[in-house]
Amino acid sequence: MAKNLVIVESPAKVHTIKKFLGSNYEVMASQGHVRDMPKSQLGFDPENDFEPKYITIRGKGELLAALRKEVKKADKIFLATDPDREGEAISWHLTHALNLQDKKVYRITFNEITKTAVKNSLKNPREIDMDLVDAQQARRMLDRMVGYKISPLLWAKVKRGLSAGRVQSVALRIICDREKEIEQFIPQEYYTLDVLLDAAGAKKPIVAKYYGDKTGKKDISDKASLDKIMAELKGADFSIASIKKGTREKKAPLPFTTSTMQQEASKALNFSIQKTMSVAQQLYEGVSVKGHGTIGLITYLRTDSTRVSDEARANAEAFISSNYGENYLSAQVASSKKNSGKVQDAHEAIRPANIELIPSEIKDSLTRDQFRLYQLVWKRFVASQMANAIYDTVSLNVQAKDHVFTASDSSINFDGFMMIYTSADDETEAKTHPLAKLTEDTKLQFNSFDEKQHFTQPAPHFTEASLVKTLEELGIGRPSTYSPTITTLLKRHYITKEAKNLFVTELGEVVNSIMVESFPIIVDDKFTANLELLLDGVEEGSVEWKSVVRNFYPDLEKAVKVAEEELAKVEIQDEVTDVICEECGRNMVIKFGPHGKFLACPGFPECRNTKPFLEKIGVPCPKCGGDVVIRKSQKGRKFFGCSNHPECDFISWSKPTTEKCPKCGTYMVEKGNKLVCANDDCRFVQSVNKDSDK
Repeated sequence: MAKNLVIVESPAKVHTIKKFLGSNYEVMASQGHVRDMPKSQLGFDPENDFEPKYITIRGKGELLAALRKEVKKADKIFLATDPDREGEAISWHLTHALNLQDKKVYRITFNEITKTAVKNSLKNPREIDMDLVDAQQARRMLDRMVGYKISPLLWAKVKRGLSAGRVQSVALRIICDREKEIEQFIPQEYYTLDVLLDAAGAKKPIVAKYYGDKTGKKDISDKASLDKIMAELKGADFSIASIKKGTREKKAPLPFTTSTMQQEASKALNFSIQKTMSVAQQLYEGVSVKGHGTIGLITYLRTDSTRVSDEARANAEAFISSNYGENYLSAQVASSKKNSGKVQDAHEAIRPANIELIPSEIKDSLTRDQFRLYQLVWKRFVASQMANAIYDTVSLNVQAKDHVFTASDSSINFDGFMMIYTSADDETEAKTHPLAKLTEDTKLQFNSFDEKQHFTQPAPHFTEASLVKTLEELGIGRPSTYSPTITTLLKRHYITKEAKNLFVTELGEVVNSIMVESFPIIVDDKFTANLELLLDGVEEGSVEWKSVVRNFYPDLEKAVKVAEEELAKVEIQDEVTDVICEECGRNMVIKFGPHGKFLACPGFPECRNTKPFLEKIGVPCPKCGGDVVIRKSQKGRKFFGCSNHPECDFISWSKPTTEKCPKCGTYMVEKGNKLVCANDDCRFVQSVNKDSDK
């Protein structure tokens, strides 16, 4: 009979850990949380100092009965839930659900599921950290407040099934603000001028870019300025005014945090954030590897730390020396060990649990996705412990009359960490200019000019990776929240994903406008970031958790009451249209669905006829003269098209107008308070009052 009981979260860990510990240990899984606040109510009492109410989660009764049976047999109980605040809270809930107050209970954590890590954790047990538990309780209650108080208002105003969230609603506003910025962006014309120069001994012309004149850098904003510069340079002699040769270092990357792993997997592997976390969880919990059995391949996957343990550094140093040579060792490895005692991070960075398990050698034991993500983590960690890459650089200034052109080049002197790893964002370091052999005495001969017209581009649409990066930079949410936040926004049809880009749906715009109007504080990124800092203070033990809740709730309650009063004055009715239902003859009404507005028969459920809602904007189609209507893509993104589709293929992402461009006659589109010519070769801009801005 087992004298020791170890309780973990995930069933996937049970077999792996049982193998490490032997017959004196029974290992069971809680399968996540066993207690939570009731779904049918707020779950805490504001009149009783916000005391939370916890009940057993439905469906966990049999599991808890089995755990209680094993508890009775055990002399010692080890709570080995995940090493974060959520895991700490699960352990705390288990002590209450299993009545462990009078038992010998020990809290153990391990950052990796290896035999050494698990056995070391048993030698260093501790008590449950109530600061972590309270941080989780505070976050849970704040999320409940926002969700349970605001969601019913969205149901009344828009449709049932919608939701608001403390982090989710801020993320939605950030995406909406970016979409508005893109929609209102007006391109600005500018030009670039390159000169191709022949140099003695060079097989290809040197390309130098226009910099400015002797007074400093100059931008070429229009064609007239370009023509003036080229006229002044006609017949000019080009000579090297100065040349500078040197070196630069490209720093080795830091090992992965949750956020950077999500971003890099999105860019390099085309993984969604949710997929990245799912595959990483498999690698952490354990995979059957030929010759090794079931073992965890990476360390804990939810972390914002780049810290690496001394043991992991030493192993990496030995591996790099043996496989690549000592000159590839990072100069920071030794010095960072001296400062390791100052690091206060709770977790390590994400790294391979055993650096000797080279991805290519265990590829046959992994699925394709597991292999690709493990290889990414493994290479990133090894690279982080390697030497910087070193480049030889050359830069020169070329003089022609009073004008200055510049050229630069670089070539790898020592590849360092780049021997095994380059990120998806790394620039192409291809050598394109033969500058290394040039001197100030080298004669240059004019070959030709290469002038190009350009237009400034708006900020790009968010991708999952760039949204995670932005949320992290703004201090909104934490590693464990990024994936569920984006998943919820997609599930609620507030946003849609096309290729890698995220777009706001009409439904998302409606929900965001209500949140911005009625709950501006909730969707304020600075307020949310400050709240995160307070919650971190709870985790660190410097802030009392109920004080955060006490300060947050009254303002939210006040805002909800104001919104309820305003909504009470609005009679929410379906808008009747002049479209007749073909099946029963009633006038169809406008309703909101997961993808926005649609037409439905008011005779539901007797008549279930529905059809797309084509809202006219009062503008004739520039191609065929039909009505321009608002349409939706298959994923809910709004655009403008012709009512005669598919016979007419007119489409525009910007709202067309009846105004004609005074320069070329093409129709104009709205961009904020400006009208812009839809002809990309013209792009004439004027204000709405028709006073030209150009």
